Amino acid sequence: MTAPEPALPPAPEGRRLPLVLRNRAFGAVWLGQVLTQAAVRMFQVGVSWWLVAYAVDGAPGLASGLFMAVSTLPAVALAPVVARAVARNAHRSVLRTTAGVAGIVAAALAAWAWTSGLPLPAAYAAALALATCQAFFDPCLTTSVPELVDDEDIETATGFELSTQSLAGLGGALLGALVVDRAGVAGLAAGCAAAYGTAALLISGVRFRTPAASGAADGDPGAAPGGRTLRRILAELPYVRRILVCFTVANLFTTAVFVVIPLYTRSVLAEGGGTVALLEASLGVGTLVGSFTGARVPGRPTVTGAYCLGLMALALALPGLVAGRLVLAGCLAVAGWCVGVIGVRFVSLFQRLVPAADKPGFFAVMQAVLGATFPVGSLLFGLAGDHVSAQTLCLVQAAGLVPAACALALLGAPESVGPVGEPRPATVGGGR
Repeated sequence: MTAPEPALPPAPEGRRLPLVLRNRAFGAVWLGQVLTQAAVRMFQVGVSWWLVAYAVDGAPGLASGLFMAVSTLPAVALAPVVARAVARNAHRSVLRTTAGVAGIVAAALAAWAWTSGLPLPAAYAAALALATCQAFFDPCLTTSVPELVDDEDIETATGFELSTQSLAGLGGALLGALVVDRAGVAGLAAGCAAAYGTAALLISGVRFRTPAASGAADGDPGAAPGGRTLRRILAELPYVRRILVCFTVANLFTTAVFVVIPLYTRSVLAEGGGTVALLEASLGVGTLVGSFTGARVPGRPTVTGAYCLGLMALALALPGLVAGRLVLAGCLAVAGWCVGVIGVRFVSLFQRLVPAADKPGFFAVMQAVLGATFPVGSLLFGLAGDHVSAQTLCLVQAAGLVPAACALALLGAPESVGPVGEPRPATVGGGR
């Protein structure tokens, strides 16, 4: 077992330093996470804007939708492979290798774009490679938290890691279109390469603790740690399963916003990358505020979720009726707030309803099910964007959320006794 990182001198009582400052190992890895997530989001937003504004004349909607689908497919398609790789390899090696490979890919793309015209297949291939690296990096980082911090700091570290994902994505989204307008894809890829390379160097200098043996053996990749298959877990949680179906349908329409934003900016507003940055920032800030305030919103989660989906439908419909940069920015902020509130309330609900032994398997399948709609929605709305106006796409998004909101409202409260015999209050996850 390697020695832990030297600790900083203790801060005076009542003025304890933040975890990223008093634990240098975690701080370095956390900064690597910020850099990689900002880079991949910057690349996605930047190239999507480049396709719509500069590279494609005939079918920019399809080109942008296909790009976003390619960028999100690895996290869904490779979930079993990622799980095995993270379980069987040293976590520092996985993190360092994926960040390093992503840096090499981005640097090669920058050199190609700088010396000659960049063909579209190269941009798609780079997006697929970077998304694949991130699909390994993110879950590996979450899994390695106990190897970086003491037991009493695990919850703090996890919360810190999750809360900064939105901040990193927001920063990357803000820069993506702006960098493309000023430095082209070559400058965008060079910035991403610098971020990935720095992350790989930071992680290389960190000493991970040797994890204690968990006793888990390699087995059925579709089984949860307690030995129960994911299908059985969901079969015994009908209430949770219905909620997941509602949000899977809703996500088909909500995730298309990342395709609609550049199309709306170009075809309706006739503006540039600065407007794309403003709109992405509005959505990101709204999501952050919703994440911080979601626990204070009263009511049962299903009722709150139904109201939030209804409010999101109104927010997405308004830009379809009234065109304007500030109108769209304000509506995206409201939609983002709804997303943040829904995330907080329903993850908390699932933490209470799902038995502890089934949680790792459940959250794995939850991410796969909800994430599977992203590439489908991107393709469908991108293709439609070449035939109908972006304002019509906003109205379609809004209409698609209404059935999901109604279905969620009709679910009511969970059973007073859980499917595995655990007593549960009738208003689990209700208002505080």
